[in-house]
Amino acid sequence: MPIKAAFFDLDGVAFDTEPQYSIFWGGVCRHYHPEEPGLERKIKGQTLVQIFDAHFPDPEQQKDIVLGLNEYEANMSYDYVPGFVAYVKSLRDKGVKTALVTSSNTPKMNAVYAAHPEFEGLFDAILTSEDFTESKPSPQCYLMAAKRFNLTPAECMVFEDSFNGLRSAQAAEMTVVGLTTTNSAESIKELCDIAVADFQNTTTLLGLLGQVANY
Repeated sequence: MPIKAAFFDLDGVAFDTEPQYSIFWGGVCRHYHPEEPGLERKIKGQTLVQIFDAHFPDPEQQKDIVLGLNEYEANMSYDYVPGFVAYVKSLRDKGVKTALVTSSNTPKMNAVYAAHPEFEGLFDAILTSEDFTESKPSPQCYLMAAKRFNLTPAECMVFEDSFNGLRSAQAAEMTVVGLTTTNSAESIKELCDIAVADFQNTTTLLGLLGQVANY
């Protein structure tokens, strides 16, 4: 069955921002949870609400973290993963629907749009944390994206980088492409159908998948 839609995560897929988030959340987690080293890696791909509910239930802590995060995101560098824009445009030129499916919230997306006014126009649909109730690795977000286009999971492919995101796409039973921007190819190989460093070698990527309509 040919692929008719491609779904993209934001951080680590569209933008190479994961190293910056590792710095921010690493500092937060070490400050509030020094007893749990590496916590920042465990929360990747989760919504802010889910992170707070599980690890930062104190309202004062949440307030301080949100203030710090908003300021941090407003000043982050949003550098595209190499080849991303051209690849998304190539899919759309071939009639493949595109959607951004991210755990980021509206304030974060506003920071993205301010840095890249063209970004919103790359997608036929954008789903953020406000659109779903279950955090990755739940498949809910990707199943909702497929429903948006009236497609089956078999007609969709997902581009993810984090363990939770990859598990979410796997659970949705979609074709999964793993970006090695955050984790090594070896560490994600069991969670994806193919692992790639970026979007520059589209011929190899599409050839290995061999499922994209009209290619």
